[in-house]
Parts: sequence; structure tokens; C-alpha cells
Amino acid sequence: MEPERTVGQEPVWADAYAPGVPLHLDYGETTVLDLWERSVRHHPDRPALDFLGRTLTYAEAGDQVERVAAGLQRLGVGPGDNVALVMPNCPQNVIAFFAVLRLGATVVEHNPLYTAAELRHPFVDHAARVAIVWDKVVPVIEELREGSALEHVVAVDLTQALPWSKRLALRLPIAKARAAREQLTSPAPGAMPWRDLAAGAPLDAAHPRPDKDDVALLLYTSGTTGVPKGVPLLHRNLVANVVQGRAWVSGLDEGRETFLVALPLFHAYGVTVSVLLGVALAARLVLLPKPEIGLVMDAIERELPSFVPAVPPLYQRIVDEAEQRGVSLRGIRYALSGAMPLHAGLVDRWESATGGLLVEGYGLTETSPVIVGNPMSPARRPGSIGVPFPDVEIRIADAEDLDRDVPQGERGELLVRGPQVFSGYRGLPDETAAAFHDGWFRTGDIVTMAPDGFLTIVDRVKEIIITGGFNVYPSEVEAVIRTHAGVLDVAVVGLPREESGEEVVAAVVLVEGVPVEPEDLQVHSRQGLTPYKVPRRVVFVDELPTNPMGKVLRREVADRLRALDPEQD
Repeated sequence: MEPERTVGQEPVWADAYAPGVPLHLDYGETTVLDLWERSVRHHPDRPALDFLGRTLTYAEAGDQVERVAAGLQRLGVGPGDNVALVMPNCPQNVIAFFAVLRLGATVVEHNPLYTAAELRHPFVDHAARVAIVWDKVVPVIEELREGSALEHVVAVDLTQALPWSKRLALRLPIAKARAAREQLTSPAPGAMPWRDLAAGAPLDAAHPRPDKDDVALLLYTSGTTGVPKGVPLLHRNLVANVVQGRAWVSGLDEGRETFLVALPLFHAYGVTVSVLLGVALAARLVLLPKPEIGLVMDAIERELPSFVPAVPPLYQRIVDEAEQRGVSLRGIRYALSGAMPLHAGLVDRWESATGGLLVEGYGLTETSPVIVGNPMSPARRPGSIGVPFPDVEIRIADAEDLDRDVPQGERGELLVRGPQVFSGYRGLPDETAAAFHDGWFRTGDIVTMAPDGFLTIVDRVKEIIITGGFNVYPSEVEAVIRTHAGVLDVAVVGLPREESGEEVVAAVVLVEGVPVEPEDLQVHSRQGLTPYKVPRRVVFVDELPTNPMGKVLRREVADRLRALDPEQD
């Protein structure tokens, strides 16, 4: 009997799955904590956390989780509370993550490079009384005490997780040793050292565990479209995405894999695909505090990963650096790319260098995050985001009339339903209502579907430019401009003009040493675009603003261009 199919998935499931994997998966009553405790129980001696060469086994890390949970309980953390984590990728981040869940509390991950101004709204909103933070940013977090619920700050010294050889290399001259010890003991007035939090007996085994319908993780959107919104993800949302991921990458073997964790844990992609999927497989998690290419290559040479979730710029840097160093990448079997388009040329280079697969996926914070992916097989299609994950239903609707589905091949907004989709923004009923239509989550992305069900992103609904009554898709214009030999990068936005609604403007980063004039790019654009899509203005810039994942922020580009031309307002 053929499995039941959902909208838009018609002929592709045989390529997306290994034989025997059902379309509808069993998620059971499992929580995120259950994923962790199962690996601790069944793979106690397996290396779990690898930080620049120093490792903790699942048993060792599991013991620390229980002790940190007890420390947090002493600080008053209980079921339903929020605990803020403000750290780079490191063992303490992962241990704190599961310790918070062990208490039935909620993890709130934050970017450790944010300023106090950027963190203030989230801290006021989630009202965490305890924050576990990188010691370098303790002063920033201390600024948030006034006006928020924050009571306790725990300072994490990353050097304490390093191998002894690296710690010794970082030691100060003897004359400064006492001052260094004092600094480690008291990172900042009012802050508790991590080692004090982790001291003491483990948590009482009888302490209640979370339920699948409890909030496990609270993440905040980037705020590029306004004030950041809190996205609560339930245990069942995250577990569903992990189970879907295991079915999707069916060649991963429990207890034998090594995951490169270069994506930040304050991003849903980094949490679910890099850490939670790895934990469910009892994988070795090679944690990098930042995706700096030197750290990445050192990690690859030391412990070749079998699975590398990342973004296109990092894949590009890895293959370039491997060629320069003469380092073999053979043995990296799987790589899942997200956050921005993945180009066919990079896929060819990566797969040639590794002998493995590099495929593109798609998702959002609100969807835990993955909802669509390319098959992990030769059927993958560079340039497409792929097909829906198991148990994910999709619609492609007319952006002006969401009750009407567009004909196949036409542009429409992608709407989704599935077990990994969140229920609504924290404390924002109006925004939640706007995010859904008749039970379908609005992704805000414009896509097209090929006859065999593969999806391609065309643009964002909110970034479509309307000029002279016509719709212009920025990505389409950018793709044409990028083919010019003098263009390194480009972002196309719409800026208001009284007489014509919006005008198409291109912010362009040029290749160094290649002479280009704005008129050259306009002439070049006319060769591939209808006249109303050709940029009315081309502005040369030194760089384009990006988010922590490397994705260009068109809203910020537009703000900067308006600042350069006050008459825009």
C-alpha cells in the first residue's frame, strides 16, 4: 500500500527516504530531556562534548547536568521559569541547556555579542531571574538588572573547558598570576563563578521532569522587522524536528557520528540540527566558540566530522582553506545548508572534495526550524530548497488572497502545518493572529513549485518592491546583477518615491580593482530584466549588513540608503 501523501509531495518521497521509513512518524511522549538522558544511559563512555580538543563523555556531561540543575534549584529556578543563556558555543552552554530542562524550566538563548540595548527588550519580556553568561559580557548583562527581573548572574570562563595544554599556553607571567586568580574567582561584582554553580550534590532523582507540552526553548526573532518577538518552542515541537531529521538523513548511525557544531546555539538551526539531532544520535559534538576558519580547520584535522550543518559562506571557506592547507575532507558524508541560497558551483566543489552530499534545507525559528529539505541522495537539486519534511503539509497561496492556491509553477506565499510549528508569539496575540491563516503558518516567503514537487524560494513577501503598479522581486534583480564580473555582492531594495510608489535601488559591493560605474550595471541589468525591474539607482558600498548567520539584512540596507538620501523621507 502506498503511504498517504500530503499537498505538494507527490512523486518525491521515494527519493527522500530510505526504504521502509514511514511517511507518518511516531513522536510519542518524548521530551528534549529524554533525548539527552537516553544517550547518557545507553552511551555513557561515548565522547559527547569536544571543545578544542578536550572531551567530556556522555556520562561525565550527564553528571554535570545534574549538578548544575541542583545549583540552579538553589538559586530558586523551578518548573516554568525562564533561564537566560548568553554564551558562545561551549560545553557549559550545552550542560546549562539540559540542566535548565531537567528542572522543567525554559532555556532562553541569546547572542553573546549583543549590546545591552539589544538585550534589554528580551530580558524585560522573558523576566528571567537567572542568567548564565560568558564572563567577558558580564558587565553588559549587569546593565540589565535595573528594569528587569534579573537577580543572579553566573559567569562562565571558557578557558576552564580547554585542554590543559591550551590552558597552560594562556597562563600569564608569574608576576600577574595572583591577579589572574582573583579575576577568575570574582569575574565581576555580584556574579557567581560557574564552578560554584556546579559544586555540590546532583539533583534529587525524584525531581519532576518536563512534559512534552511544556516550553523547552524561547528564542527571539532578529528584530529586523521591528521589536524582537519571543518564539516559544515546546518539547514536542523540537522532538518532532529531531525525529524528522533522523528519518531524512537515514544514513546516520547512532553512537558513531561526529557533528561539527559551528552554528550558534542562539539560532534555531544551531540548536536543533547541530546539537539536538546530534544528542539523539549520541554523536560527538565538536563545539566551536565561533565559526572562524582557523578553528574550523583545526577541528576538522583533529576529528573529521561526518555531518556538517552550516551556511554557504562557511562551506566556501572550508573548501578554499582545505585546498590551501592540503587537508583532505574525504569522509564528511553529509552537510545540510540553510539560511541563504546554496549555489550549484559550491555544491560541486564540496561534493568533489568530500565524497559526500551537500543539500539545502529551509525553515524558520517558528518551525523549530526545518520544514523543507532536499533529499539526502543524488536526487537532491541545487538551487531548490527541496520538498516538505515528513508530516509537513504545505500550501502555495496567492499573497493577495490566501484562500486561493496558485497554479503550479506560479509564485505564491508558502503556508505550512506540521508538528514542529509553534503555537504563537509570547504575549503577542495580534502578531500571532497575523502569522496564521485558517490554521496555516505564513512563512512570509514567496516560492514556486516544480511539477515534481521541488520548491524554490523567490523572495520575501515583505520585501517585494511595488513600482508603477508592478511587483519586483529583489532576488531576481540581484541574481542578474551578480553575473557582472565586477560585482562581489549586492542587495536590492525598494525606496519610496511620491510619484511612483517605490523605486528599485541596488546597493553593490564591487570586486577590488575592477572599474565599474553605476551606469555599467544598469546597462548590464537591461540585458536580463524588463525595464521596470532595472535599478533606478546603483549605490556602491564597502559592505552589506548581515545577521549572525551571514544573511544580508535588506531592511537595514534600506535604512542606510535612506540615511544617505534624506529626501527619501
